[in-house]
Amino acid sequence: MPETKAETHELDVLIVDDEAGMRTGAERSLEGFTVPLEDFKEIVSFKVRSASTGAEALAEIKKTRPDIVLLDYKLPDMTGLDVLAEAEGGSFLTIMITAFASLEVAVTATKRGAFDFLAKPFTPEELRATIQKAARSVYLHRKAKRLEEEKRQVRFEFISVLAHELKSPLAAVEGYMHLMKERMKGPDLAAYDSMVDRSVVRIGGMRKLVMDLLDLTRLESGRKKRVLEQVDLGKAASLAAEAVAARAAARGIKVELKIQPPALLNADSGEIDMILSNLLTNAVKYNKQDGRVTLEISKPSPDSALIRCSDTGIGMTAEEQARLFGEFVRIKNEHTRAIDGSGLGLSILRKIAGLYAGDVKVSSTYGEGSVFEVTLKEPPAAV
Repeated sequence: MPETKAETHELDVLIVDDEAGMRTGAERSLEGFTVPLEDFKEIVSFKVRSASTGAEALAEIKKTRPDIVLLDYKLPDMTGLDVLAEAEGGSFLTIMITAFASLEVAVTATKRGAFDFLAKPFTPEELRATIQKAARSVYLHRKAKRLEEEKRQVRFEFISVLAHELKSPLAAVEGYMHLMKERMKGPDLAAYDSMVDRSVVRIGGMRKLVMDLLDLTRLESGRKKRVLEQVDLGKAASLAAEAVAARAAARGIKVELKIQPPALLNADSGEIDMILSNLLTNAVKYNKQDGRVTLEISKPSPDSALIRCSDTGIGMTAEEQARLFGEFVRIKNEHTRAIDGSGLGLSILRKIAGLYAGDVKVSSTYGEGSVFEVTLKEPPAAV
């Protein structure tokens, strides 16, 4: 498998010094210099600019917004500390260059945001070492900031979707409650049975959403307590089939189990139940009237299992399959609009499979049905 090519990020470096030789030497020392960030498979390169006075430096800072500033303490028109004071609020990282270092200067410069110091005269190696340290700091700070922004965005989207998913059933139940409170169908209690039934279904859907969310967060946080034991996959499949039997029978759907014994796997029984329940529930839910569901379990090797669930349902397009395993993703078309669900089941399914070094694959033909295959491998005994 070919290695992923490292991505290159360029940082702007501004060198501020009144000595032309110092500016030229620093520019040459950084020409072609790069900093590899092996942990992120990325490389930092540098674009170097220069200024000879404090005024030029402030103009350049305002114009180009550099990432790193090499700033001489003693300039013709002002000190490096004055430049820092006037450029307060800039997002650049400062390295003070000085031949007149004192504790007072160091303290003041640090208070005004200086990252490091470089004493004159310095060698090209010392300059590159200091720039390397600064580049890593800039990169990691910005990486952390981007991750924090992404986390806020994900949290916002999660809450928005959750609110949307809960708003509709809550509104429906509230509406039924008001109708019953106002006795809109008269004094006969039996007239309200359908409203009660619909409310119970809606509340059940909300409970399912909450439980799915709890399962998902426990899996992602690693806080779900796992108990590994020998699980009889055939027995677990029979229990999962019993759970969907009533819903399947109501629509004339036949559920068939094909288990190749001995179907034993060292696993967490709760996780296996979630996998089988999600597969069978979806296969029945998205099936056609008088359809068929076939659940097959085999052991390709002593420490692995293959679970295959096929149905004669409504199927999916290639575009719908590509979106299928995202969180809160529900395939909506003319066949699925009235089908309830949290949109979390398949996301949970894939995360559980990942705990067993496995995966979930789907193949589907729109209008004909779908096949889901889950591969599982026994976790190490120390898990």
